[in-house]
Amino acid sequence: MTQHADDAVAVVGFAQSPCSPGAGTTSGVETLVPVFRAALADAGLARRDIDFWCSGSSDYLAGRAFSFVNAIDAIGACPPISESHVEMDAAWALYEAYVKILAGEAETALVYGFGKSSAGELRRVLALQLDPYVAAPLWPDSVSVAALQARVALEAGMFSERDMAEVAARSRADATGNPYAQVSGRTTAEELLAGPYRADPLRSHDCPPVSDGAAAVVLAAGHRARRHRDRPAWITGLAHRIDPQGLGERDLTAVPSATAAAADAGLDGDLDVAELHAPFTHQELLLRAALGLPEPVRINPSGGALCGNPMFSAGLSRIGAAAEQIMSGRARRAAGHATSGPALQQNLVCVLAATP
Repeated sequence: MTQHADDAVAVVGFAQSPCSPGAGTTSGVETLVPVFRAALADAGLARRDIDFWCSGSSDYLAGRAFSFVNAIDAIGACPPISESHVEMDAAWALYEAYVKILAGEAETALVYGFGKSSAGELRRVLALQLDPYVAAPLWPDSVSVAALQARVALEAGMFSERDMAEVAARSRADATGNPYAQVSGRTTAEELLAGPYRADPLRSHDCPPVSDGAAAVVLAAGHRARRHRDRPAWITGLAHRIDPQGLGERDLTAVPSATAAAADAGLDGDLDVAELHAPFTHQELLLRAALGLPEPVRINPSGGALCGNPMFSAGLSRIGAAAEQIMSGRARRAAGHATSGPALQQNLVCVLAATP
């Protein structure tokens, strides 16, 4: 979905919690309250100024039904609000809020995502997103599924394990400038390749850390965005697509849903920055090819999901981090990407610019 200047929507605020191996709380409310406060302050808005709230989370990650309802306590009981929820990464909640504003049903929206990955064994929990008849009963864990995808790509000669290690080394170095990152530091591909396999051909550096955390993005319609932000990050295109759920029903080395979403969002090589939601090193390499990103585009200056991967907010954070590049003046045009499901099954692309 692309938009025109007369119905422009912009990101005007972004905040996130530190990515942590354990949030130290069982309450999403305690995590979200400071994030809401920071996002609203960044946008120059008060809680009562938000017309629509939309969240992304997962009941099966929290282990209880309607867990997102408890998180609404972080918003407050009065005045009544217009609210919605998606059972996936909050990047898709941002899509819903974006459409809500385009439809004229709201002028402002706050989108948030949260997840406590440390509450259970995440690798096994994520098996529940697989095909319920064939794959899920076998309980293949998420790292093993990703390793299967990496092995297919390696055997096809698309890249090498060194290429994957270089992605990790660059991401960790970039994350040294990100106070919210869980993993950071300067290292070399050689040092990383000396480590043992975690799930052949993936080593620990190829995989994301288990992270608790939350993020929030504030959207505003054109005139409101200009009022509250000197340099809004205008959404010039936003689209999402899905590939078949069955792992044997698609080529795991191609990501056609990402390619289609990028085309519909108007993504091209004219970018300064791309924040890709690639939880595994090989997935960044696959996404670069699927999205057609040329070499000069800087990938994941935040460090990306490899350095902090809070479930159900990591994709939203990629859009927020891309928007920050625009709002701070460090970039003229940027893209945020989010994925959900096994082996890059679902993909969303958001193109942002300094002008609508």
